[in-house]
Amino acid sequence: MKPTRGERNNNPGNLDRVPGLIWQGASRDQSEDPRFVVFDEPVMGIRALARTLLTYYRKYQRDTVRKIINRWAPPSENATNAYVEHIAALLKVGPDDPISPEVPRTLQVLTKAIITHENGRCVYEDALIEEAVNRALAS
Repeated sequence: MKPTRGERNNNPGNLDRVPGLIWQGASRDQSEDPRFVVFDEPVMGIRALARTLLTYYRKYQRDTVRKIINRWAPPSENATNAYVEHIAALLKVGPDDPISPEVPRTLQVLTKAIITHENGRCVYEDALIEEAVNRALAS
């Protein structure tokens, strides 16, 4: 199977480049993609995805699946309601039930679900996602 853009960039969350923001583990050469950050290793791209989710929670009080996904994948660009429903079902919560990405298992499920939605699949082993989430929580 041909790698997706997110997989080629080691950025399975498809994090946009932000002027002045340099992610830990980002490649020095960002010329491979005009829109999305390119990382040296998948673990660092997945870590960045998890760090972003933690920032949504900590800084912007995004504490439900709906609040998180509406910010991650705005309705202007995505089928956000289906995205929300799928992730809520994976977490076994309602779309508007409070959740905490500070809980490692919750953050792992959110991260893997976003990878799956962004790429149409998840080619990463659970152990790699767990490692990336643990790095995000530790930093």
